[in-house]
Amino acid sequence: MSMLKLNYPAIIVENKRVHRTAYFMILSAFALLATLGCAPEAGRPNIILIMVDDMGFAGPSIAPYGNPHYKTPGMDQLAREGLLFTDFHSSGPVCSPTRAGLVTGRYQQRVGVEAVIHPLPGHPEHLKGLHENEVTFAELFKEAGYSTGIVGKWHLGYPEETPEYHPENHGFDYFRGYHSGNIDYINHWGDHYEHDWWHGKKETEEEGYTTHLINKYALEFIEQNKDKPFCLYVAHESPHSPVQGPGDPIQRGPGATTRTTSHEEAMKQMILEMDKGVAQIRDKVVELGLDKNTFILFFSDNGDAPGTATGSPLYRGHKGSVYEGGHRVPAIAWWPGRIGPNTLTDDLGISIDVMPTILSIAGIEKSKDRPLDGVDLSPAIFDQQSIPERPLYWGYLSNSGTRSEAMRDGPWKLVVQHPGAPEGTYENEVVELYHLDRDPGEETDLATEEPKQTARMLKQLKVWLAETKHTQTPQPGGWIESGMTAEESNALFRKFREARQNSY
Repeated sequence: MSMLKLNYPAIIVENKRVHRTAYFMILSAFALLATLGCAPEAGRPNIILIMVDDMGFAGPSIAPYGNPHYKTPGMDQLAREGLLFTDFHSSGPVCSPTRAGLVTGRYQQRVGVEAVIHPLPGHPEHLKGLHENEVTFAELFKEAGYSTGIVGKWHLGYPEETPEYHPENHGFDYFRGYHSGNIDYINHWGDHYEHDWWHGKKETEEEGYTTHLINKYALEFIEQNKDKPFCLYVAHESPHSPVQGPGDPIQRGPGATTRTTSHEEAMKQMILEMDKGVAQIRDKVVELGLDKNTFILFFSDNGDAPGTATGSPLYRGHKGSVYEGGHRVPAIAWWPGRIGPNTLTDDLGISIDVMPTILSIAGIEKSKDRPLDGVDLSPAIFDQQSIPERPLYWGYLSNSGTRSEAMRDGPWKLVVQHPGAPEGTYENEVVELYHLDRDPGEETDLATEEPKQTARMLKQLKVWLAETKHTQTPQPGGWIESGMTAEESNALFRKFREARQNSY
C-alpha cells in the first residue's frame, strides 16, 4: 500500500457540509481499505507487460543497448521517460519456458515446461502445457477485481488438443492472438501448419498484419477498461520468424510464395511496426489520463535469433544458448511520477521477478500454495535501492533433446554442457566458469584455475535441479519416456511439414 496515495483528508475538505461523524466514518473506511491492501478504484495501478519475441540485448537503439541498424523511437521514448536495466535476463533462452516462468513467477522447471512446446504431433515436447493447478498472475489480479487480458502469442500448450491449456482457463478474461510458437504474419498459419488466430476460444479469420492486430487489440483492451483497473500482457510476435514486412507475401499455408523484399529490409519493417505499437500503447495511456496510474514493463522473451540484428557483440551466444547472449535482454520500466526519467539500474533481474513485482505494485497477496522463485524488483525500480544478491539458474532442453544449464552467483557464471549425451539426459558433463565483471563475453574459462568456486557452484546447481525436479508438475511425453531420438524426430517433422504443404 505504500505505492498508493489516498490523500483522503483533501476529499473531505472539498465538502464543508460533511458531518463530523461522517468524516470519521469515511476516514475509518479508508484506513480499513488500506489495511486490507485494497485501494479505491482510482488508486489501483494498471499494469501493462510488453514482451517481444527473439529480441537480443541490442534491440532498442538507445544506449546502452545501442542497436546500430534501426532507430526505435517508441522503445527509446519509454526508456528516456523511465528506467532501463543493464543486467536483466529471461528465465529461459527460448519461448515457451520463459513464458511459463513469467506467468507463474516460478522457474519453468517447476511447471514442467523446459523446452519449446513443439508443433509436431508425436514430438516428446508436443503435448506439454500450462496445467490448471498452476497459479498465474492473471488469476490473482482477476481475483483482486482487475480486468485481465493477453494479446498476441501464448505458446503454453495447444488448447485444440488439451483445452485446459487455453489462456482463458488461467485467469485471462480477454484473448486475441495465437496458440503456437509463431504464425505467418499475413495469413496467420502457425508453425503447426494450421490457421491459428483466435478471439477468445473462437477461431477467427481476420485480415491484417499480425503486429498491427496485436497493436489494435492492445489499444482496444485499454480503451474498454479505462475506467477500472486492468492488467494487460502484450506478447508480440516480432521479431520472430517468419521474416515478413507488412507488404510481403504469404510464406506459409495456401498461397505461399517467395519473399522479394531483402531479409534486412523485411526485418527492419517487422521491428519498426512493433516499435510503433509500443509508442501507441504509451500514447493511449497518456491520452486517457492514465499515465500517472499505469506501470509499463517492456522486455524480451530470450536473446536474439540470428538474423534479427538485435544481438550485442558484447555477449556470447544467441537464442537457445545459456551463454549471456541467449538470455540477457533489454528491459524498460515506465511510470511517470513514480519512476524518474533517464534512470538506469545495473541490479540483477530475471523474468520470473515480474510476477512478484507487479503483485507488490498492486498490493495483491501472493499465492500460499505456490511459493514464488522471483523477487520483488520494486526497490530497484522506484527507489534505486539494491536488490540483495541471490543465485540465478537456467536450464534448457533443446528441440533435439540436448541439455545445458547455467548458474549466476554475483559476478561468477557457471555453464554446463552435455555434448553427445543421450536425448533428455544430463550425461557427458562439461563445466565452464566465467567471471562476468572482467569477462562479460565469456571468453576465458576459469574452471581449471578456480576449482573450489567451480565445485561449489556445480553442487549448488545440481541441488537446484534436483529440487525443481522434485516439485515439478507432471507433464505428458518427454524424451526419455518416448525413447525417440533426435534423428527420428527430425525425420518425422520433415514428413509432417511436407504432408501439410502438399495438402493445399
